[in-house]
Amino acid sequence: MIIRSLFAAVALLSLSAPAAPGFAQSEAVDGVSFDAYLEVLKARARAEGVSEATIQRMTAGLTPNDRVIRLDRGQPGSPTRRGYPALAPYISTHVNSTRIAGGRAVFRENRSQLRAAEQRYGVPAEIIVAIFGHETSYGRIRGNFDLARSLATLAWEGRRRELFSGEFIALMKVADKGYSRDQLVGSYAGAFGNPQFLPSVYLRLASDGDGDGRANIFTNRADTFASIANYFRDAGWRTGQPWGVRAYVPSGFNVDAYKTELKAQVCPRVHERHSQWKTVREWRDLGIQLQRSMPDDTLASLFQPDGPGTPAWLLTGNYRVILEYNCSNYYAMSVGLLADEIVN
Repeated sequence: MIIRSLFAAVALLSLSAPAAPGFAQSEAVDGVSFDAYLEVLKARARAEGVSEATIQRMTAGLTPNDRVIRLDRGQPGSPTRRGYPALAPYISTHVNSTRIAGGRAVFRENRSQLRAAEQRYGVPAEIIVAIFGHETSYGRIRGNFDLARSLATLAWEGRRRELFSGEFIALMKVADKGYSRDQLVGSYAGAFGNPQFLPSVYLRLASDGDGDGRANIFTNRADTFASIANYFRDAGWRTGQPWGVRAYVPSGFNVDAYKTELKAQVCPRVHERHSQWKTVREWRDLGIQLQRSMPDDTLASLFQPDGPGTPAWLLTGNYRVILEYNCSNYYAMSVGLLADEIVN
């Protein structure tokens, strides 16, 4: 209530305030200037226990970033129903020799830290490394946007205000743990560190992997590995179960006859491409041949993304966990396949 009342007050005060350079005042919801809206965010941060020193150092000189807004508005909308891009070209560029070699090197050089994370959280080391590779090219590309500026801009812009205002406050809480504003840089949409966590995810799941009392996902690999593994455990990873297994589909097999009838509430066009759930035994009885063994009672869905005569997989519930990280079949398949290559 206090924050809502303050928002109404600054809306009135800002009606005559000059718009930020490069922005029309009408671009902000309720006609509130960026500076006025920033005061709302500061008040909310104070109300949620963020120290005044942190608030001041994280918001000093903040202005809206028009590049962030352009990038956010330039994101593709819902795809058309005219089909899906082929998976194979995506895999060839994202699971290439360079990324595989990099993953094997990380696996080899950090074996003890990875095994510690695997034993603690039950998530395979190769899956952890594959996420690390896909998100930041093994820590080399983490983004250089000022997170405070980006998140304040996106919250002010208003299209997804609830999401980004919450992430801005979460960022203030991360900063309150002793991180400098120079450290808190990342993607234009607020993800940061080696795992590319949003601030709210950091607060909930970032983990101390080496026992120093700090979850440093920027430069500490033990913390990075533990945090990724903790994310996967929280999302429901089943220890000892593969993400999926390559399968042979006999000629003439009608994959469409087993299409799922379930309508996913989140990322429906991702999940609609998967078949009904059946046990491995049931798929085998239908003629599907696995190229690696799985227990007969394992539930799996059939996925043949590029159509008849092309590679197919039986996917387990752990594949759905990878989708929790990034809800894209292209991403999840490339993570799983890269993980397999890292340990082969």
